[in-house]
Amino acid sequence: MGLSVEEQKTVQVAADSAATPARRSLVLVAGSGRSGTSLFTGILQRLGFYVPAPEVPADETNPRGFAESQWVVEFHTRLLRKAGVQVSDARPAAWSLMADLTLEDVVADELRKWLQAQFKQSDHLIIKDPRLSWFLPLWRRCASGLGVTPRFVTVLRHPAAVIDSKQRYYGHWQGDISRTAGWLNQSLFTERATRETQRAFVRYEDLLDDWTKSVARVGDLLALKVIQDAPAASIVRVHDFVDRNLSRSRATWDGFDIPEGLREQVDHVWELLMELADEPDSVELRDRLDAARAAYIELYEDAEAIVQSSIAASPTTSGQGGTTLVRVGRKVPRGLREKLPLSWRKAAYRAARRRSGARSRGTGATG
Repeated sequence: MGLSVEEQKTVQVAADSAATPARRSLVLVAGSGRSGTSLFTGILQRLGFYVPAPEVPADETNPRGFAESQWVVEFHTRLLRKAGVQVSDARPAAWSLMADLTLEDVVADELRKWLQAQFKQSDHLIIKDPRLSWFLPLWRRCASGLGVTPRFVTVLRHPAAVIDSKQRYYGHWQGDISRTAGWLNQSLFTERATRETQRAFVRYEDLLDDWTKSVARVGDLLALKVIQDAPAASIVRVHDFVDRNLSRSRATWDGFDIPEGLREQVDHVWELLMELADEPDSVELRDRLDAARAAYIELYEDAEAIVQSSIAASPTTSGQGGTTLVRVGRKVPRGLREKLPLSWRKAAYRAARRRSGARSRGTGATG
């Protein structure tokens, strides 16, 4: 559960004494849902960062609390709906839809005013929401307008464990394949959006094994005095909060029917992200991530081209600004999409890969 009023006052007093009054800090916690972002944010909350109230109440999917601000969740949800974008959207083009919407002055003004009001409550804010990745440039602009340089933290958990946890707690309205592609899309574009910023990557398993070491590293990388000067009472409070038995999802693809081409890309990106968690990123590593992002865009476009007939035959509805949205997910009975033979799905992806290879040879590209 979140902190009580008295506990929040206690940690806030400690945080205010740990930094100069004029220095504000804003930590934005990105990453896929069910990846450990609640754990990390809850730790920093107990060390002295303020999660703007009211908080999303705990439930059976996260009994220790989400450490999410209700206003932030509602703000993000409204904008995603307006753009016709899902939280775990696998479309690379969805990032452009959100970028166009967040460039509107009225959207930026709304967030800036809210953020300014929260800094009157505390000099040290932490914001976490699974939807946050779609809005990182917007938050960065609004924070900069208030004279604050945001720090970014991405929590990393093996994608198979993330998908397994989502299926357990979020239901089967979205299939394994779609959620896997959504993880890949979100991971690649979140990494790109946080470049040239003060950022850190944290492994979920490291938090469970030794949260003090992982969080201390974040405090040093991002120069966060609240972490560096945390009092003993706050550290004890975190020890009581962290449950090493939290990880119940398997970090293996056994039991999942993920097309080979998609799984290979996911595994490759996971390895690259693990490198980011170990040491500061290099130009060479960024180039490899750029290549991985380009490869995913190509894979998605090829798969989209293959199923164009199905898309054209699907029921549609008019979205914002006349945009046509395909409502396949709501019209097809639950589980029906997953009954499509795996051999058919694999054949479609193999065809996409052959098409990609032929196009590369035709343009003289080398592997």
